[in-house]
Amino acid sequence: MTETVTPARVPVTRFAVPGRIAVSEQAASAWQTATLTGIRRETPQAATFRFAVPDWAGHLPGQHLLLRLTAPDGYVAQRHYSIASAPDDSGHIELTLDHVRDGEVSGWFHTTARPGDTVEMRGPLSGFFAWPGDRPALLLGAGSGVVPLMSMVRHHRALGLGVPLRMLVSARSPEELIYAGELGPETTAVFTRSAPTGVPVGRMAAAHVAPLLAEQPPGGWEAYVCGSNGFAEHASRLLVEAGQPVERIRIERFG
Repeated sequence: MTETVTPARVPVTRFAVPGRIAVSEQAASAWQTATLTGIRRETPQAATFRFAVPDWAGHLPGQHLLLRLTAPDGYVAQRHYSIASAPDDSGHIELTLDHVRDGEVSGWFHTTARPGDTVEMRGPLSGFFAWPGDRPALLLGAGSGVVPLMSMVRHHRALGLGVPLRMLVSARSPEELIYAGELGPETTAVFTRSAPTGVPVGRMAAAHVAPLLAEQPPGGWEAYVCGSNGFAEHASRLLVEAGQPVERIRIERFG
């Protein structure tokens, strides 16, 4: 499922720094019924949930949706979740959810949900963090922050895009690295608590980021950072210190 990333042949003069991508107000405001069709374990604490959404309008990698659960007594819980799957015309989308301690929605998915259950969804939402696949992308994520970035990686592979894409992802340990079996040569993993033999343990550092900024693709990188507040601040600082323009860093944070 991996392929070697080849250099893009895009003249610098054709490169334009993008702004916010428009989101369809009609799609973003309409609730749809989604049927759970499959569950795939990713790590001890994370699983991917696949849904059939027949009227899904399509999405771009990096976008998210709003999910709504309604209990039999009428109680409603809503959460925003990044879309993990690449855009396609299958009528299905995937969400990868961490099992959050005392989390109402994630707890239901991890302990109760079964194929055939239905939920409500609204989206896709947000054009700011979206990546259409038309510019070099440098992706930095930690923990479940890898989810929208993996949508970008999958999109890159599915279309065989020649535009450069690189990803740095941080996890506590190899066992907690989401999508570990799917990551390829475009990805460098950093482990903060335990690592395979011969791999150093520690936070994402300048030594990981600087080499990518030292060899710029034509037009430079568009950087996408996703993770906790602490990681987002740390990773963004590393990018700026390595020479990445602030205005070309897009951040999606949680917690």
